Amino acid sequence: MQWPGLRSGGLGPVAVSYVAIDYLRYLSPTWHARLQPALWSVLAFLAVIRIPFYKHWSSELRSAIPFVASMLFMLSTFLLECLSVRFATAVLGLDWHSNAAPLPDTGQWLLLALNEKLPHVIVETLRAHIITLHHFLMLFIMLAFSVLFDSVKAPGLGLGARYMFTMAVGRLLRTITFVATILPSARPWCANARYRVPAYPHRWAQKYYVPYASDANAISQLIRQDIAYANIGKYTNDYRPDWGSMSFLIDFLRPTSSEGPSWYNVLKKAEGGCNDLVFSGHMLVAVLTAMAWTEAYGGFSSAIIWLFVMHSAQREIRERNHYSVDCIVAIYVGILLWKMTGFLWPAKNASRDRKLAVLEKIQGSLIQAAKDSDIDEVRELLKELEMDRLHSQNKGSNWATRLFACATIFFSLTIVLLAFTLTSDG
Repeated sequence: MQWPGLRSGGLGPVAVSYVAIDYLRYLSPTWHARLQPALWSVLAFLAVIRIPFYKHWSSELRSAIPFVASMLFMLSTFLLECLSVRFATAVLGLDWHSNAAPLPDTGQWLLLALNEKLPHVIVETLRAHIITLHHFLMLFIMLAFSVLFDSVKAPGLGLGARYMFTMAVGRLLRTITFVATILPSARPWCANARYRVPAYPHRWAQKYYVPYASDANAISQLIRQDIAYANIGKYTNDYRPDWGSMSFLIDFLRPTSSEGPSWYNVLKKAEGGCNDLVFSGHMLVAVLTAMAWTEAYGGFSSAIIWLFVMHSAQREIRERNHYSVDCIVAIYVGILLWKMTGFLWPAKNASRDRKLAVLEKIQGSLIQAAKDSDIDEVRELLKELEMDRLHSQNKGSNWATRLFACATIFFSLTIVLLAFTLTSDG
């Protein structure tokens, strides 16, 4: 069963159609409500009916352990990032966030200047929410599922493992970066609107930051003595609920009595930071999707994906979700990280290389048989090559592999459904 449309470039139009149909939520909500579920249903149906014709389940099975390990690694880094986001926002208190001036950003100045120079229709296009975080996630899921149609090289779980592992490493680097130095947000009102942390600084900041925050002489003396010399007096202490064995999190999360007694409820409210988080997590996801698409599929559609990345970057800066440096760093970090993780899903086709290796073994015999006009020998050699190929394909035809195939598709479609419902707002 062949799928020439997808093999020759059909995946690109499908991806662009998905983005276009989703943008109808702004242009025509009625048509959006009709077309989006229809597109989801068609894509899911095509994926399911393709399962019996997929020939690489044994390869998928070998990639299952790296996939699960990468997923657990990614979830662990997300948990660490969530804790660090809350800490970076809470440690200085709400008053600091309200009073700290945003950093000068020449990228923001450039976009404001272009608003005055460019035609109105171009400016409105740049402002439009054409593509958001969940679009890039869905574009990658489409790419991974396209292995069912032989559009990209199998295994799809190998591609997914590389994507999640790279994202986890990127999020870990991001967490280390933004927690190392607290930078003011480009949106000074954010913390007061989103968080219920204390208004005053944590006792760590009271001792090591506040006395030396603005006095040049105090900073100079601090450098000379290399010790926190200021007499703070009595510390302003935080509310300390009884979290049992998790009480060590109090100093990092800084809960208030209005947030309830559970540490979990406090932690899950850390949905976004209200200081600048270097570098942009949204842009990291976008760049990894574009890199995966370029390496796995290529073609004109990859250029469109990169245009989406650039559009998303300028909108992050324009809307002051991030400074320009956050987007620039995310772009080159994402590219470099993707290049470094090719061992999980190499662009080089291992199956083709194995076939070439077998062909190389019989090359001499095949040439000699052809010179001797020994057709029977040629047939035997080609039969040997074909038997090797069939053996490779049939290794995964047992019941365990079929069960694994059904479980993989069910799990993947469930993840897609969760992604649709939980990240639709970006």
